[in-house]
Amino acid sequence: MAREFSRTDRVGQQIHKEVASIFQNEFKNHDPRLGMITVAGAEVSRDLAYAKIFVTFFENDEEKLKLNMEILEDSKGFVRTLLAKRMRMRAVPALKFVNDSSLVEGVRISSLVSETIRKDEERARKAGRDPEQDEGNE
Repeated sequence: MAREFSRTDRVGQQIHKEVASIFQNEFKNHDPRLGMITVAGAEVSRDLAYAKIFVTFFENDEEKLKLNMEILEDSKGFVRTLLAKRMRMRAVPALKFVNDSSLVEGVRISSLVSETIRKDEERARKAGRDPEQDEGNE
């Protein structure tokens, strides 16, 4: 019977959980400049030597985002040391932090769709049609 998840998937999930916990508990004391951060995911290479940590920030400002990424780059050794203490692995993967903009992009696309729907309803009203009635005829 084959396993549902490969070793790299399981290690990636554990790294995701532990790095999120490190950011939530220990990291805010290490560098208070870093604002709200969420670990969106982690991908581990097949040889378990490298890990990409996908993070999201609750900042829209490009300069603040760049500063936060620099803080993470400078502190990745600290995070890796804490990760090594928490995980039972012979070698802890080298970490690379990647900004995951999918959340921001999703919100942007959602607002565009809402705006388009609103404009369509407005055009229908100006043309003398009832937008609610048009939906029922489809």
